Amino acid sequence: MNKYLVIGNPIDHSLSPALHNHWLKENNINATYDKIKLEDHEIKNFIQNIKEQKVAGCNVTVPFKKTVIPFLDKLSPEADQTQSVNTITFDNGVLVGHNTDIAGFDAAIKKLNFSLKRKRVLILGAGGVVSSIILALKNMQVQEITISNRTREKAESLRVLFNNLKVLEWGKLIDFDMVINATSLGLNNEKINLDFTSLGKNKLFYDVIYNPHETHFLKLGKQSGNMTENGKTMFVYQALEAFKLWHKIEPKINQETLKILDND
Repeated sequence: MNKYLVIGNPIDHSLSPALHNHWLKENNINATYDKIKLEDHEIKNFIQNIKEQKVAGCNVTVPFKKTVIPFLDKLSPEADQTQSVNTITFDNGVLVGHNTDIAGFDAAIKKLNFSLKRKRVLILGAGGVVSSIILALKNMQVQEITISNRTREKAESLRVLFNNLKVLEWGKLIDFDMVINATSLGLNNEKINLDFTSLGKNKLFYDVIYNPHETHFLKLGKQSGNMTENGKTMFVYQALEAFKLWHKIEPKINQETLKILDND
């Protein structure tokens, strides 16, 4: 029986096993999917387990999306462009790092019918998934992307990958059409101490976090008269792309699928 895993730290919040095991059962695939918390020094040996096929493949979440890259043989074009890997496959003896976060975010925004063409986007955070979101936003032809991160150097480092990014000191705000929380603030109901109330209404507040389903950041957005969306749809569609890479089957996404994730 093939074994698939998602690796991260923290990892308790991940609903990937619930979703993938549902799809495995639905498609009569003889495999299991679980989650495992790792430390930096354990990554090399874990990747070796995939090479030896003790583990058939894995998903990668915070903080390892860049950490895994040196141990892989090859990157997909999207993973190479973003220097971010969230799915690892073993194809014909080759360990390949893929990025399905881009497709996941793109699908999530399309579902909202919120056009981002020529719009201004503020991203809070500069880790893990941010390079994927930036690439997806650029493909949507946004006008301007500004990054604000608690460690400014991390935000500045994204300029190596992408032109025309603006960097804003943490704690300051600019006007925007969409603001994205890509930090981990909210996983444990932490607050983002920024005052959005003076910036008006009818903006889109998007949180990459999907568990809990409404973070303090999203509550603030809603109270200020803005549209809000959590990361559930992005999560489901990035998982769908990973499932296709491993099993060559496109799983179904329906109300039953989404109910699996409403356990918080």
